[in-house]
Amino acid sequence: MHLITLDSQTDFEGWRTAARSLVLHEVKPTDVTWIVRGDESELFAPAAEALPLETPLGTFQATFNVSAKFVELAQSAILHRDPERFAMLYRLLWRLRGHHHLLEVATDPDVALLTVMAKAVRRDEHKMHAFVRFREVGREQKAHYVAWFEPEHHIVELAAPFFARRFADMPWSILTPDACAHWDGHAVSITPGVGKAEAPTEDRLEETWRRYYASIFNPARLKVKAMQSEMPKKYWRNLPEASLIKPLIAGAERLTGAMIANAATEPHKSQKRPEPSMKHETSGDIATLREEAADCRACPLWKDATQTVFGEGPPHARIMLVGEQPGDKEDLAGKPFVGPAGQMLDRALQEAGIDRTKVYVTNAVKHFKFVPRGKIRLHQKPATPEIKACRQWYERELAAIKPALVVAMGATAAQSVFGKITPINKNRGQLIELEHGIQALVTVHPSYLLRLPDPDARALEYQRFVDDLRIVAAMLKKHAA
Repeated sequence: MHLITLDSQTDFEGWRTAARSLVLHEVKPTDVTWIVRGDESELFAPAAEALPLETPLGTFQATFNVSAKFVELAQSAILHRDPERFAMLYRLLWRLRGHHHLLEVATDPDVALLTVMAKAVRRDEHKMHAFVRFREVGREQKAHYVAWFEPEHHIVELAAPFFARRFADMPWSILTPDACAHWDGHAVSITPGVGKAEAPTEDRLEETWRRYYASIFNPARLKVKAMQSEMPKKYWRNLPEASLIKPLIAGAERLTGAMIANAATEPHKSQKRPEPSMKHETSGDIATLREEAADCRACPLWKDATQTVFGEGPPHARIMLVGEQPGDKEDLAGKPFVGPAGQMLDRALQEAGIDRTKVYVTNAVKHFKFVPRGKIRLHQKPATPEIKACRQWYERELAAIKPALVVAMGATAAQSVFGKITPINKNRGQLIELEHGIQALVTVHPSYLLRLPDPDARALEYQRFVDDLRIVAAMLKKHAA
């Protein structure tokens, strides 16, 4: 009997090294016992047999290959809490050596178990991303944010990078019974698990959060079974809003009953159907698009962004301004052009004689693309696949708004508007015909002006930007006349 001791519950590299050596030494799965360091008992000590990790050349086959799919599934399944997972993975690896297509047999017991384990780990990771709630410890510059979570599986190290990207500008700790993750603004560190008593139970914003949660709760859209499926009761005890859930559900039932009791007993008299209003129709269309875009998964940018930042403005606007993508401020606020570039745009619009409230403003890409650098998130230019994936939303906005003029601000916006890479300087300041009688104007993005280091050059380029917008203002007056 071979006794293999792994360094931790998540020691995939240790398992892979030992498993490779065991297979090359022709050790059958029934002759191997897997344990984790610290879980050893005297029962195994007499049976322990050392196994060299390096296989002498010429004695056995030097190596063997398995599919990338198996490695990916094994990396997930090894984080499962089932103590038999190490043995199951080795048994499957042993069988794969002689049956290379075994993973394609979904009805095989080992393959099915591996798939279920990997899926459970990924689901647990998703739940951790969704239900971790940080509480503030300390104030101002000395504030630290601490959360308590009880994962089903060994996923703390797997889930920690998400929080490092999402909350890059604040120091935090996530405490669990298995392991704790910490972020200092530069790197994630992992320490042993602790008890729940180590976690804070309240902070100064708790009551504010509960009031906000209660205010956004919509009883008309409540589906208790669906809610409990996405947010099982076992997570409730660690959520600040948990104390409100049952009263809100009960209140929703009372409100529903009152609505039924107060329902009209007489049918409404038939009325002449009003003429369709373009404003009402497109407003509904934009509202629907905004709701659909909130769940967009067409490209990977949604994973790290706070939210989808959709277009904003009158649904019947004659002018549609298209930018590149939301920045840090827009990502947090959920509105386009509210940061420094938005302030530059507002100033230029005012000088050109354009009321921003009469213009529809959107972006070619609806999610914030960035790279964390300490406490800040640095903007990154969207790639062509991301622009193409998001172009459907621009096209649907265009169809709903039906503007007379589309202003493409920057290269990313121009690529989205024209469906191809379009040089700015070559096409700037001239009206270009699009389909359905819509025209387009190409100019620079306001953030370009902010990046210019030379004050004289910045002033000159800003004036050119205002001149471009004056073309827009002239067209607005033309349509108003």
